[in-house]
This record gives sequence, C-alpha cells and structure tokens, in this order.
Amino acid sequence: MTRSILITGCSTGIGHHAAHTLKAQGWQVFAACRKIADCDRLRAEGLAAPRIDYEDETTIENGLAEVLEATSGKLDALFNNGAYAIPGLLEDIPTAGMRAIFQANLIGWHDLTRRVIPVMRAQGSGRIVQNSSVLGYVAAPWRGAYNATKFALEGLTDTLRIEMRGTGIDVVLIEPGPITSAFRANARAQFERWVDWKSAARRDDYKRRMVQLYDDGATRFELPEQSVTAALIKALDAPRPKARYRVTLPAHVEAVMKRALPTRVLDRILSNF
Repeated sequence: MTRSILITGCSTGIGHHAAHTLKAQGWQVFAACRKIADCDRLRAEGLAAPRIDYEDETTIENGLAEVLEATSGKLDALFNNGAYAIPGLLEDIPTAGMRAIFQANLIGWHDLTRRVIPVMRAQGSGRIVQNSSVLGYVAAPWRGAYNATKFALEGLTDTLRIEMRGTGIDVVLIEPGPITSAFRANARAQFERWVDWKSAARRDDYKRRMVQLYDDGATRFELPEQSVTAALIKALDAPRPKARYRVTLPAHVEAVMKRALPTRVLDRILSNF
C-alpha cells in the first residue's frame, strides 16, 4: 500500500529534495511550506503542499487537517525539518529573537508532533523523524541560539523515543553537518532582523566573522541535500531504525571528539569555528 508522509520546510533545500525523491519512490507526500507563495510553487511542481508555519498554531492545525482529509485519517510518517538560525553572539541575541527561534525550531515541532501521535497510535504504527544537527550535541560559537534549540530538540526526541516504546511509533534523529542549501541566506536575514551588531561590544569581531560564517560558499566538508534524503530513507525503511543517523564527516568526527576529549580541550578547538 502507498505510504504517506508529511514533510515540513519544503520550500528549498533538504525538505524540497526529500519531498520530490519520496514522491518519485511512490510515497504520498505532503510537502509543507511556511509561505503561501512557496506552497503554490510546489503544487505547480506536482506536490501536495499544505501551509504549515511553526510560528503560527492555526496553520499547524489546519495544515495537518488538510493532510488527514486526503489520507482518510492516516499518516505513516512525519519528518520535522523546517528551522532557521539567528547567527550572532548570545549576549547580542534579544529575548524576543530567542522566543521566536524556539517557537520555530522546537515548540512548533512539538505542537505538530503531539497532533500526529494520536493518529499513529490509533493505527498502531508510525515513524517520527526529527532533523537535528551536529550543533545539537556539539556547541559552536556564534551559533548559540540555533545550538540551544537543537540541544533542546535532542533531549525532547530522546525522551519521546523512550516514551513511545511499545506503541509501534518509532522516533528517530537525523544529525547533519554542513549541507548545501539556502540555510546561510536565511540565517543572514534573521541576523539582520534581530542583531544590532554595530552597537555590540564585539562589533569588530562581527566585521571579521560574519562574512566568513554566512556569506562564503560551500565549506570543505559540505554535502548536497541528497545525503540527508538518503539518511531519511534509511530511517523510514528500516524495520528497526537507529536512534540517530549522522550525516557528513564533521557530524561523525565531532561526535567522537565530544566523547573523547576533555571539555576545555574541546572548547579550545571549537573556539576557532
């Protein structure tokens, strides 16, 4: 039988590639986007595209209702993917910005997931896949707001995986390192919205670091979106999926460093990132 999946954050990048790939493999794909214009574009590409904005509870409720109406009340998988970063030093991230990013990267995910769980519980099966990051287990400077949301997501997902034991619902983390996408451009827009770097105590550091971090081209170990899609397919198809699927060399290396190195040694290494 055709399996169904709801994927968020499909306007570009990982979500967009995953949606088209799974559709080509025979899945019934619902490729959600935050903006109406992006939903319209994806529909023109042949995808079902409900509007889901994690910062708007009404769109979460209505978007999922649209999906369930099309599937007669069933859903085999959810891939929580949409997220953004607010680059900058934590001392310069305003509280309102931190609230916004937690809503977009964590609380909205929790809202959608809670609405999906009763559907999967009733059918006796389901798979919830969360797109985390290497920055969910290794903190890097200048990325503190994003680090915080992904560290929180790791804890939330680990807990949910334990709590779903015996229900037929598997909960999985994907932990990518650097991936080719529009992520940097989106991060730059959030930076300009929230960070008053010209008034910051370390404004000279901003001048040196921000272009390097968010305007440069591909990093040395960056992989294309299909590397995450490949991990997603493994997570969806495995009879007994792993708790974590790490993607890119930095994701694997930094996991080893986290376990093997003293904290202050790791801090010294990461301070150069």
